[in-house]
Amino acid sequence: MVKKAENILVGISIGDLNGVGSEVVLKTFEDARMLELCTPVIFANVKMLSYLRKSFDSTAVLHGIDRLDQIVPGKINVFNLWKESFNLEYGIENEIVGSHAIKSFVAATKALKEGIVDVLVTAPINKHTVQSETFNFPGHTDYLNQELEGDALMLMVCDDLRVGLLTDHVPVTEVATFITEKRIRQKVQTIKKSLIQDFCIPKPKIAVLGLNPHCGDQGVIGKEDDEIIRPTLKKMFEEGTLVFGPYAADSFFGSHSHEKFDAVIACYHDQGLIPFKTLSFGKGVNYTAGLNKVRTSPDHGTAYEIAGKNQADFNSFTEAVYLALDIYKSRLEHAHWAEKPLKSKEKQF
Repeated sequence: MVKKAENILVGISIGDLNGVGSEVVLKTFEDARMLELCTPVIFANVKMLSYLRKSFDSTAVLHGIDRLDQIVPGKINVFNLWKESFNLEYGIENEIVGSHAIKSFVAATKALKEGIVDVLVTAPINKHTVQSETFNFPGHTDYLNQELEGDALMLMVCDDLRVGLLTDHVPVTEVATFITEKRIRQKVQTIKKSLIQDFCIPKPKIAVLGLNPHCGDQGVIGKEDDEIIRPTLKKMFEEGTLVFGPYAADSFFGSHSHEKFDAVIACYHDQGLIPFKTLSFGKGVNYTAGLNKVRTSPDHGTAYEIAGKNQADFNSFTEAVYLALDIYKSRLEHAHWAEKPLKSKEKQF
């Protein structure tokens, strides 16, 4: 039986408490209308969040719970994941704070896997302070790829602009070694599936950017575009996937070519995220496509320089919540029609 899209439970990992995470989370849910759309469950400590909210004049009313079966719909639930207190200092890197950010993330992911929460929205972490013997991942996405089913892919979303990556947290010196036919096929198919089931686009058109300047200029500046990317895309197009490219990255966004496609795939992190963040104006969302569960996050980091100063823009986190809800509902609808496909009628003569 397909679950109904009502009273969606949003699990929230609190991120680095010395950053802007708690501010953008609580400011998002100050608006009572948000609580009509979903029920947040923050994995942290209610006393600590109550103390922190004074720094940014939040009016959010928090409801502390000690067990996940105590969640109250329409309230800002804070699951008391830890009892101990520790020092917090805005804008400062701290490994203890980092360990609690990961404790929150791991617990929220577990609740997502078990179906206790429906979607996951993650506040920013400090990728340096979270590293430990038990958590050795470049970021959220890699851990989720291990814990959940599917093939995780970073997809940046803002309205109709969607930018995915062939490689994400890979040193620039190693990017070319990851550009293979297998990876290109995998990432294109992951985005294609996501566009169909998550964004309700039945026949998505996908553009792929070239790796080298001017797509290699016929091998003068690199051979990967002509020898790997172009032939792979040609094969996939002939097999029925509407994928096009490679396109020269330097002029693609400036010429508004991205507006002709449902998604764009960049070869590496900055090639995709620099134009995306330039165009999204703080409203962008990082969506982990390709998994059996829904996870989103804002498109910014801990922002230590403004933490605790009541200056953080919470729009990206709010958009992350909206997108998680929209995708969850889209998946329910997709699953419904998959269960009950339209029966074709034979022509009557």
